[in-house]
Amino acid sequence: MAPKTKARIDPSLPFYPLNIAVLTISDTRTLQTDTSGGLLADRLAAAGHVLAGRSIVSDDVPAIQAQIRAWAADPAVDVIVTTGGTGFAPRDVTPEAVRPLLRREMDGFAVVFHQASLGTVGVSTLQSRALAGQVDETFVFCVPGSTGACRDAWDLVLAQEFDSRFKPCSLVGQIPRYRGVCA
Repeated sequence: MAPKTKARIDPSLPFYPLNIAVLTISDTRTLQTDTSGGLLADRLAAAGHVLAGRSIVSDDVPAIQAQIRAWAADPAVDVIVTTGGTGFAPRDVTPEAVRPLLRREMDGFAVVFHQASLGTVGVSTLQSRALAGQVDETFVFCVPGSTGACRDAWDLVLAQEFDSRFKPCSLVGQIPRYRGVCA
């Protein structure tokens, strides 16, 4: 018999909103056609977080790194979520752009994301090179560019990880301005 999970949202605890920036990496999308970035922006706002920035850059290592560095240096940005460029198409360079910036990689994110998306896209999840980690003190999560993958990432992983009421623990306590507030 499998152990019963104690993972849950504890509604008796306070909610601490995060300032989250959304970066779409695409050669073809505009703000009007960016359904993936739009979904992430809508989901984070509906959850009570603040959209700290939203941008689209091309599948270009220097462009991706410049935007990530700018947001990571901004104390008003707690978390960056990127969408796009994590596959195996020739122009997919998000991991190559982001990984060198990371001071620490969050290996478990890719594992949990793949487990979650396995239920919706099956073994096609293998075609994603999702990753996460920290650039300086800012957490960065890189998810695939499809709207479905962004839905899976937010609904099945990030919504809980970004909720200070999630127990046994959430990422919120590792955000510099919330250290010591939520353990």
